[in-house]
Amino acid sequence: MSDLTHIDERGRARMVDVGGKDETERRARAEALVRMAPETLALIADEAVPKGDVVAAARLAGIMAAKRTHELIPLCHPLPLEAVAVDVTEDRALPGLRIVAEARLRGRTGVEERELVAAAVAALTVYDMCKAVDRGMEVVHVRLLEKSGGRSGTWRRGDEGGGHADAGAGAGAQAGATGGDATGGDAPGGPEASS
Repeated sequence: MSDLTHIDERGRARMVDVGGKDETERRARAEALVRMAPETLALIADEAVPKGDVVAAARLAGIMAAKRTHELIPLCHPLPLEAVAVDVTEDRALPGLRIVAEARLRGRTGVEERELVAAAVAALTVYDMCKAVDRGMEVVHVRLLEKSGGRSGTWRRGDEGGGHADAGAGAGAQAGATGGDATGGDAPGGPEASS
């Protein structure tokens, strides 16, 4: 149990004391996929879903969720996020939507949970907006894509779908996976932020 930072020597959950850590630039990206019927994807693309603009609602829900993560996850620190972006893109191969959330800050602890929550809530918002036309939608692959900063440095998800601490592996594959954003959103810091 000593390897788990949120567990004390007696096995009880605790909030980690980050007061002694150095402040560093921290950044994280996470994704969630929403699989749906091709007809549902066409309705979203045509902005013809009865509840309104699905992409705009999902993007805003994700940003709001990132800012409130510490209220949802009991041992998460409240953090002063400097930037949050949620990009929602069409993925006809799913078929469905690919949601990529990114945040950055200068602080003593990481932002990974914020982006996982942002991607998940954005995906659930897509479900809520479209459930009247497609109850069979699936939210899948809520996962961290990469993080940087702090003592552990940079981590990127590998091409094989697993993760490892090699800073160079998988970077090109992930950049291609998110593709262009037809919704006009940009990740904080742009492409150069991931180098």
